[in-house]
Amino acid sequence: MSNTCCNNRIQARTRREFLQKSSYGFGSLALGYLLNGDAAFASATPAAAINPLAPKAPPHPAKAKNVIFLFMEGGPSHVDTFDPKPELNRLEGQLLPPSFLKKNVQVAQINAKESKLMGSKRTFKRYGQSGMEISDVFENVGRFADDIAVVRSCYHESFIHGPALSLLHSGSIRLGYPSLGAWVLYGLGSESQNLPAYMVMVDTFIRGSKSLFGSGFLPATYQGTLVNTQGSPFENLVPPAEMDPQSQRVVLDQLKTWNDRHSEARPDDTTLQARISNFELAFRMQTAAPELNDLSKEPESIRKLYGLDAEPTARYGRMCLMARRMVERGVRFVHLYNNDWDGHAECDHLHVENSKKTDIPIAGLLADLKQRGLLETTLVVWAGEFGRTPVMQGNLGRDHHPYGFSIWMAGGGIKGGKVIGSTDELGWDAVEDRVHVHDVHATILALLGFDHKKLTFFDSGRDMRLTGVGDEGDHGFAPRLLQG
Repeated sequence: MSNTCCNNRIQARTRREFLQKSSYGFGSLALGYLLNGDAAFASATPAAAINPLAPKAPPHPAKAKNVIFLFMEGGPSHVDTFDPKPELNRLEGQLLPPSFLKKNVQVAQINAKESKLMGSKRTFKRYGQSGMEISDVFENVGRFADDIAVVRSCYHESFIHGPALSLLHSGSIRLGYPSLGAWVLYGLGSESQNLPAYMVMVDTFIRGSKSLFGSGFLPATYQGTLVNTQGSPFENLVPPAEMDPQSQRVVLDQLKTWNDRHSEARPDDTTLQARISNFELAFRMQTAAPELNDLSKEPESIRKLYGLDAEPTARYGRMCLMARRMVERGVRFVHLYNNDWDGHAECDHLHVENSKKTDIPIAGLLADLKQRGLLETTLVVWAGEFGRTPVMQGNLGRDHHPYGFSIWMAGGGIKGGKVIGSTDELGWDAVEDRVHVHDVHATILALLGFDHKKLTFFDSGRDMRLTGVGDEGDHGFAPRLLQG
């Protein structure tokens, strides 16, 4: 330290004088941080300082403002859905060729010397002007081939459900990381003041835990809200019959006073801050939520479009229709889980049965968004945590396969009618235009107006981000290929 620096020390006789003299230095530090921070947060309105979910403008032009994530939990087979492999069919029953005896075969715990190739029983047809090949498992979705971009070369590093689910949802195999939806809310806030900004619906169960739609190290207010798919969508929303709105308001105001007092001594407790916000949101939701859940005014044509009045499409159809109603009302991120695509036994039969539940509702969602002009600003993503092996497991089953699998996107700036990348002739490895899960996340953020390298949150001594840092990130992942 130089003598000049030492001689310029602040000499203060009282605490008040110290604060007055030193405030300029602290102000400069704060200003420097803001000027070097992400423009997304510098552009936030003053209300964002009070309400973390206040809407914020993205730093770059955005093509999408809402996301609907259709997650097929368990791992759909790419070779039976969106990645036709005639060579696999031709070689059915033969052993996996010696050229495939490499590292990832051992990681997958597959004994290639005893593994027989299993072709697909599905029929692939060409759809739309693009001539995209899609299997009869998703023949209704196939009608929208010119609106979707299929990535046949997606890959990641985890063969196990838990870490793979975590990768798809948070960009990391480690627990405690924020979900994709939480990052989107952190960057953009909410357009709705009367409904949760991040909603999650599940048709049966979630493999793993609620951490898949949690906020991780981000403030707790950015976590997803689980919505019931049968009966009342939100629990404990209706107040006791003897409590009128005025009395309830008095109770909530007093509760807020106590919570604020409690919070003053705990400024870093984001869970407490989220709870305080949720009390107020729940009060406003008492009017908005019943209206959201009331499908009685939807015309018969819409009910038929989603398959609401028939089995087996009714439950998932309702979820898809609710997703459309949510984005209409400003919900930023909607996450729909469908179970279970884990085809270890009779994979083809499982896929046919699951497609009967989901194909019509998903096609209905795309049609409805498109006819309302919502598809232009709503990004629809379809994915599972991995694909399935081209070799047989047990009784006509397929094992987990993260080395090459398919996802697709539509709307929100996506150029439809495109097939991106490819796997090899057997559907084993992604070999052309390989797209890592981080690439997928970077693309989603780019369509929402963010540079994935600059949407960060300081935690554990580093600026964390959805696409990873250090050893698990910084590999040149980019939002390439998918934008229109």
